[in-house]
Amino acid sequence: MHRSYPYRLLETLPGPHLRGGDVLGGVRDRGKSVGQVGFICRAGARRSQGKAAVDGREGESMNDREWKAQKCQNREERKHHHRSLVPRVVDELVESCSREGCFDHVGPDPIPSRDDVVDIVQRALKMLYPGYFLPTKLDEFNLPYYYGQEATAFFDILSRQIGLSLRHDCLRNDLECLNCEERGEEEALRFMQQLPPLRHILATDVRAAYEGDPAAGSYDEIIFSYPGLFAVTVYRIAHLLHERKIPLMPRIMCEYAHSITGIDIHPGAEIGESFFIDHGTGLVIGATTVIGRRVRIYQGVTLGALSLPKDGVQQLRTHKRHPTIEDDVIIYSGATILGGETVIGARSVIGGNVWLTESVPPDMKVFMKKPELVYVGPKKEGQQGEGPR
Repeated sequence: MHRSYPYRLLETLPGPHLRGGDVLGGVRDRGKSVGQVGFICRAGARRSQGKAAVDGREGESMNDREWKAQKCQNREERKHHHRSLVPRVVDELVESCSREGCFDHVGPDPIPSRDDVVDIVQRALKMLYPGYFLPTKLDEFNLPYYYGQEATAFFDILSRQIGLSLRHDCLRNDLECLNCEERGEEEALRFMQQLPPLRHILATDVRAAYEGDPAAGSYDEIIFSYPGLFAVTVYRIAHLLHERKIPLMPRIMCEYAHSITGIDIHPGAEIGESFFIDHGTGLVIGATTVIGRRVRIYQGVTLGALSLPKDGVQQLRTHKRHPTIEDDVIIYSGATILGGETVIGARSVIGGNVWLTESVPPDMKVFMKKPELVYVGPKKEGQQGEGPR
């Protein structure tokens, strides 16, 4: 009778101990070769070692769970401590609202809602470009119903925000009663009556963009995606309110467009039809700027005011501080035109990066003198000596 060994030790046994029909550690070789039986035994040994390792991990995992539970408890205690310090910050914030020099709007005075003013812009866009910014189809059959529903909701939110803006201005500046709510309704109706002619003006802006930009694929592409048209549309909406001396709302609208497009147009500027802003990022058009018809302006242009002394700011608030751009002028990227007395004559072209503080007659071209270029790099074949350094 041959001795039996646990199968996990078989791989250490010498060859002669393995013979056909032997049972070793409960495993019969069933006629397999010594190599095959050795493979089976080694696999069994690995399974046994793996089981021992799992048993060890199970023993360690209990300690892990206890350690993690304690860590979690400590974290919750620290969080509780941090939260207990929040009321102290709240007290300091509340106290800061009673100090002079800090800005807040705490009290009974009403104030317009910026979110609602932005909503007014979005609703106006849907009525000015019907069918473009809707999730559903618009056709000639549902168009009257669509306009009826949109116009009614638009009137309600617009009249309320105009009334709040007027009342805020009245109470803050101690003005005579303006019957703010009633005037808000009147101004909202007056604004809406200007929407049909505004659509015709915006159509000239869309055509100007298509005619002035060879990269424009279609009118639809311009309406959907051109930041210049978006900024001009919002400006024209805000300008109507600015002309009626509605406070706060026009500037909120234009700065909303500015934050999205990088194009800064003050609602007080006067801009003619067929106005095209190409690219537009970094464009600044100041409050008293006057722009004629069919003007094209590129990115980075500044139509601004000359620098002012601190004590002169208040005196010049109602004076013309920004330039006048006459009809059919083109102003290329990076140009800066400053001053209320500066006039760019009709059909003139202002080149890129030009700095102007004086007027330009009609039909002129103003460009920077060609700069001297300096190339720095390795010496080329046939070049005498080194290049500029």
